[in-house]
Amino acid sequence: MENEESIDLGRLMQIMLERKKVVGGIVAGCTALAIGTAFILPKQYESTALVQTRSAGKDIGGAAAMAAAMGINVGGSSSNASPLNYIELMKSRRVLEPIIDQMEWPNEKAKPDAKGFAKSNLKIENTKQTNLITVTATGRTPEEAQMISQGVVDNFLTMQTENSQQTQSLLVTFLNDRIEKAKQEADDAAAKLAAYSKENKIYSPSDQAKLAIEQLNAYDKTIGEMQVKQKSAQAQYDVATQKLGEQKAGARNFNINDNSTVQSIRSQIVKQEVELVGLRQKYTENHPNVIAAKNQLAQLQQALTDEVGAVVGSNAASLNAAQMEILKNQAVAQAEVSAASASEEAIKAKKSEKEAEIGKLPDAMMNYIQLESDSKIKQQIYLSLVQQCEQDKIQEAMESMDIQIIDAANLPDEDKPAAPRKKLIAAIGFVIGCLISFGYGLICYKREEA
Repeated sequence: MENEESIDLGRLMQIMLERKKVVGGIVAGCTALAIGTAFILPKQYESTALVQTRSAGKDIGGAAAMAAAMGINVGGSSSNASPLNYIELMKSRRVLEPIIDQMEWPNEKAKPDAKGFAKSNLKIENTKQTNLITVTATGRTPEEAQMISQGVVDNFLTMQTENSQQTQSLLVTFLNDRIEKAKQEADDAAAKLAAYSKENKIYSPSDQAKLAIEQLNAYDKTIGEMQVKQKSAQAQYDVATQKLGEQKAGARNFNINDNSTVQSIRSQIVKQEVELVGLRQKYTENHPNVIAAKNQLAQLQQALTDEVGAVVGSNAASLNAAQMEILKNQAVAQAEVSAASASEEAIKAKKSEKEAEIGKLPDAMMNYIQLESDSKIKQQIYLSLVQQCEQDKIQEAMESMDIQIIDAANLPDEDKPAAPRKKLIAAIGFVIGCLISFGYGLICYKREEA
């Protein structure tokens, strides 16, 4: 066995003490070099802004509230508008390039791109389990740091507002087209009813006919709602398609409606819609059973939205956050059109059964009932679309911001730069000096032993 080499620490310390001038010089020299470096390095300042996302807990109103009540996804849901998505959007070229252009650079080559600038000058963090985002910017002067931090927040707010207003404008455009068609259909249906009533001299249905009409009203109301859902969801789909441009077929490529889980949820929605019609024939809209059925239906519709979002997210992970959100909205709209269409068919089938039961009425009265039913459905569709469009116009006029500023960017103290940290650099220099001194003492010890 080879003899293990050992070091006499006492002798090593004695050697270092004998050469204390050299050892002290090394430590002092490294420390002095570190301090000098700390003073030479350019100063850097940090400015911080704190913002809060409003998607998780904000109240919805106007068109969004109406759409939610009918199970329509108007985009910008909390599932899509997560703090992580916001953080990525804050690092986008659209947000950062105006700030980079505003700053002074030695030359064009020294001017960084958005990705490099975000890496060197920004630290954007989300406090876990909260909807708070901290934007910390580094600058060469206090004013520059404040400008960068506030610029990121302001530019992001501007981008989100413009995107929201653009979406609302597109939605209003598509809804206006559907409103014109719905108005024409409502007018035609009313004209047919009036002409038939005049021709057959039927102006007030008999008591038996009134009872039949009341029984069919629940079907008419729900059929109208289903058609409004289809038209509104189709408008949402068209908006997303236009914004996606060349990727407009993206959602269809995922075969959303062929997904087994989506099909199962859609079947449950159809079943719940039919059950709701039955309850409406017995109770008013404020009855606990009707309210409970509506709540269950809303849960199923949210489950459909979540499942579609998960399918798209797992198949389009390579897209950026903005494209992903639009694609999810497109896919959700596609699924909602399919669910509303299936529900409408099921309810029409139930209505046909009910009409067969009351088929003993005179043919003239049956025709009158059918024409009146068709007129009511068309009128309800028209009025619902007009109401939704007006609400969208109101929302378009408002500043629809997804985040709110809690703490604006602060102006750092000029006498307290964030970097260089002189004390830390001096301490590191001292430690390095001690390590070099120890190495020097170890070399001297080896030489003496040799």
